[in-house]
Amino acid sequence: MQLVPPILLLFTLFNDAVLGFDAMNHARTLDLPVQSVIVVDKSGKGNFQTVQAAIDSVPPKNNQWIKIQINSGVYKEKVTIPPEKPFIYLEGADRSNTVITFDDHQQTDTSATFTSYPPNIVARGITFENSFNLAEAPELFVPNDGTFFTQALAARIYGDKSAFFSCGFKGFQDTLWDVQGRHFFQTCYIEGAIDFIFGSGQSVYKDCLINVNVANLPQVNQGFITAQGRQSAADPSGFVFKRCTITGSGKALLGRAYGPFSRVIFEDTIMGPVVAPEGWDAWNFKGQEQHFMYVEENSSGPGSSTSMRVPWAKTLDASQLRRFSVESFINQDGWIPTLP
Repeated sequence: MQLVPPILLLFTLFNDAVLGFDAMNHARTLDLPVQSVIVVDKSGKGNFQTVQAAIDSVPPKNNQWIKIQINSGVYKEKVTIPPEKPFIYLEGADRSNTVITFDDHQQTDTSATFTSYPPNIVARGITFENSFNLAEAPELFVPNDGTFFTQALAARIYGDKSAFFSCGFKGFQDTLWDVQGRHFFQTCYIEGAIDFIFGSGQSVYKDCLINVNVANLPQVNQGFITAQGRQSAADPSGFVFKRCTITGSGKALLGRAYGPFSRVIFEDTIMGPVVAPEGWDAWNFKGQEQHFMYVEENSSGPGSSTSMRVPWAKTLDASQLRRFSVESFINQDGWIPTLP
């Protein structure tokens, strides 16, 4: 993805909301037991000292929930859940104290700190971070190998029915690759600057804090929060943001088209002044704007004014918005209430 935007970030982390589902819109969460618990502890007080070793111990084709409890600590490692290992529940102490971090970069498909391939994956209370390009001092933003900003993913999520609660995703460019499948993010913190929520996932982001971190860099003057890659009118993918908060400093667009039928909806979202007045960009699909679905409904805050938005941004009435509720958009078969 092409390079873009700067912004000096002042942010206040919001308290984790209580996990649950609106009584009128969601079935009661079932308290399903897990088959076994594996403990990861850096000091050696658990079953394993690395997250990857714990995942490696899970039997292939597992069909019962296994919890991997990750105790407080900073785990510097790349972590992958392979396709043949579904039904893994990663639980950290909380996203401030359980951090998985690495600094790989250059390639979108290889740089992610955390990669999850199978369906039926849950994570709670963990921060996934790619530390490349996250130096606090501007002079340190040019890496030693001579490159400038580049793709450096914190996470990439492939599997259907994947859910993240009170997790953090921290990076700069391409932080979270929401690749494909139905995903649910609740009370998460997502930080980045350039296309930092991107891909072709069919996902709902609820009560999340989205923080633009372009920082004080004169070389970059505008950020991009989303880059959604829907390919056709029949493609079910799209990003839906409900009751989120957008913060940061400088300016960032809500999104740019990563596909010819790109679809992003912000509903009941608090938008800080970081949101650029025009809102959206067609990127490489200029002339095809009639196919995009870029929607803002019932949002508030200094960045929510639509008076200067691009003319091809759309509006939806209440019945149309209901198509993008959690129940209708991603939970048609009731998988969310059955999570452990």
